[in-house]
Amino acid sequence: MRKKIKNIFLTGIAAIIPIGVTLYILFFIMGMMNKLVQLIPAKYHPDQLFSFHIPGLGIIVMVVLIFIIGLVTRSYLGNKLVGWGELFVGKIPVVRTIYTAIKQLVDAIFSEKSGSFKRVVLIEYPRKGLYSVAFVTGEAKGEVQTKTSQRCLNLFVPTTPNPTSGFYIMIPETDVVNLDMTIDEAFTLIISGGIYTPQEVEKNSEKEKMHADNF
Repeated sequence: MRKKIKNIFLTGIAAIIPIGVTLYILFFIMGMMNKLVQLIPAKYHPDQLFSFHIPGLGIIVMVVLIFIIGLVTRSYLGNKLVGWGELFVGKIPVVRTIYTAIKQLVDAIFSEKSGSFKRVVLIEYPRKGLYSVAFVTGEAKGEVQTKTSQRCLNLFVPTTPNPTSGFYIMIPETDVVNLDMTIDEAFTLIISGGIYTPQEVEKNSEKEKMHADNF
């Protein structure tokens, strides 16, 4: 009986933690956006204009703001403004390094036209006998390649659960094992810490579809 109670309790914890963390992040974002809305002058505040409180206004503002920034950035003038801003940031020593690294990584992940992450591979890292999933970002060139005896590849090894941080390494192409999984599938595997593999995600989707069809 004690073991059953323990298993039920652990099952409840396993079910509530992902929900709790997700809600915490959502409420944190909503709180930040609500503080942003409070900066609007009182006479222009949506609550004053519509004479009633709009729930989730922070999220609505965030979505609209992101969409507007995307539209402006894609325009000629917006693109120029971003370019000038990057030139200004590029003159600040420490900030320049951080900003450039983060921007390149975000562009590689989110840009539709980006070919930075070419394929997913498996390597023995950080030592022999331990394996890590990595992304091929290109071939080593210049002085790095001329001073190595073998043809090397540039790899990005992401960390778990935050794949936007990681390590840049160069490795001989002969030491790389190519994988069939897509970039998105690899991110799912990394973010979950190996809990969900691409095959399991596909099976779960099929089960959910069959369950929905039954109803």
